[in-house]
Amino acid sequence: MKTKHMRKIVPTAGKYLFLLLVLFFVMVPILYTISSSFKTNSEIMAHPEHFFPETPTLENYRIAWSDNDFNIPRMFLNSVVYTVFCVVFTVTTSALAGYVFARGGNFTGSKVVFAVFSSLMFINMGSITIYPIFEVLGLLKLSSSLWGLIVMRFFSVGIINIYLVRSYIRTLPPELDEAAEIDGCSFFGIFFRIMAPLLKPILATISILAFNSSWNEYLMPTLFTLNNRQQRTLIVGIMSLKNSGASAANWNLMLAGATIAMVPILVVYAIANKYFVEGLTAGAVKG
Repeated sequence: MKTKHMRKIVPTAGKYLFLLLVLFFVMVPILYTISSSFKTNSEIMAHPEHFFPETPTLENYRIAWSDNDFNIPRMFLNSVVYTVFCVVFTVTTSALAGYVFARGGNFTGSKVVFAVFSSLMFINMGSITIYPIFEVLGLLKLSSSLWGLIVMRFFSVGIINIYLVRSYIRTLPPELDEAAEIDGCSFFGIFFRIMAPLLKPILATISILAFNSSWNEYLMPTLFTLNNRQQRTLIVGIMSLKNSGASAANWNLMLAGATIAMVPILVVYAIANKYFVEGLTAGAVKG
């Protein structure tokens, strides 16, 4: 009896030990960043191996928030605007496209259209598309602005998100649609009145993924705001300190800025985390 009990305990203990080990390696860099953001710059340079600050200070946050050159409030606002537009656009297009492919897939050429959309997952032109994008947006006088980047995002297709919504909707009984049709709902009336409220878990999942991707995006915001420092996002501004001539004097601001940049991600996840796993697992049941 004791041996049988031990056979159950050992694998469970092993699982928890492994998870704790993973948690340790994931959390240490984050906690080190937060802890070091309260250090003086001289302490960071002289003793980078010290985990906790010897003399904690909030001066880094005061300078980072009020400095005219760094201007965190402005960059924070730019990041919020860019991220909100990206998230709203991604969620809206994914929900509508996923619903059409799941429930309205009988229109002429539907299989061809879905095959074209699906093929986009396997096509990646990489940086070769940057030049033509600048050429097109240059004609619209938007090539060197954050708004130009937002407009460019309107022409992107998140096929993975469409797949998630399509798979999730297919787990819902079609009788819901039939009952709504009997009550006089149109195709899109069914979506807005019946489907949309039921899609909260998967849409929350897509929102978190889109928020994380947009908020932490670096390459494209950098290219689009090279000539306009006032429109830089927070991540771009933080990374610019590393490449500046006085980078040795800016590590304290970088760490303070990085800590501030983490807060929105943690808040959004804390609000929507109850839907996150549910949306991923339910959307993967069948497709």
